[in-house]
Amino acid sequence: MHAIFLLIHFTKQFLIGEFRFRVLTRETPKRVVVMERKGEPEKPDMLPSTALAYLDRNYWDKRFAHEEHYEWFKDYSHFRHFLLQHIQPQSSVLELGCGNSQLCEELYRDGITELTCIDLSPIAVEKMKQRLINKGYKEIKVLEADMLDLPFDDGCFDVVIEKGTMDVLFVDSGDPWNPHSATVEKVTKMLNEIHRVLKPEGIFISITFGQPHFRRRFFNYPEFTWSVEWNTFGEAFHYFLYILKKGQRASSDSEECGEKTCIPSICLYHDELEGEDFLFRTNLDEMEN
Repeated sequence: MHAIFLLIHFTKQFLIGEFRFRVLTRETPKRVVVMERKGEPEKPDMLPSTALAYLDRNYWDKRFAHEEHYEWFKDYSHFRHFLLQHIQPQSSVLELGCGNSQLCEELYRDGITELTCIDLSPIAVEKMKQRLINKGYKEIKVLEADMLDLPFDDGCFDVVIEKGTMDVLFVDSGDPWNPHSATVEKVTKMLNEIHRVLKPEGIFISITFGQPHFRRRFFNYPEFTWSVEWNTFGEAFHYFLYILKKGQRASSDSEECGEKTCIPSICLYHDELEGEDFLFRTNLDEMEN
């Protein structure tokens, strides 16, 4: 495997080996970079000019209208072994922010059939419904719903899972050590709703870029009764998979972790990091500092 080192050029596009890097500067002083293979068609309608677009419902509606499938933070095969340790065939599972991911289909093929998926985009919901019907996965429920105000009774799911959905709330968070109050409020609402709809011994699974030092401050709020553990997957660039088990919190879980998890260096292996995951995570201003 050969490493590709990211060289910073203040141009809109540059090439390194078989990859094209596009610097996006429109509508924001922040500069983000997208990594693509040369020869692949560019997708101007899919990739936003700024990561702030991920907070715009209209952006997602337009994207889902044209895009059939995209997997954030690697596909199911990279973390399947972690999930199946905690999700049983009889588990009732809620997926937050399903978009056009195939996660629910993969779980279904592994024998987990009591699945409910929600998304804020009506276009994503309708296209997901049709796709599942076409594949014969009629038991999977797909609903238009807001994860900050879930339309479910208390204690009705064994597992709640999200993959990259919480990360959207941190796009405009400011300093990760002291995020904006609006970000804190939204993340707290999301976690309160997840905790509410989980059964007394339910499990919340979060797949994210968020490092433990930054996520634990939210997961360990005193009103939550879950324990917190995590695994990583990926090689040169790590993704985090958190397992939060309701009703199993120990007193030590409330203590803040005083040790930072290191951010991987900006040495990327070409088959390791998906192009838009990189846009979602990094901007060039941060790499310069």
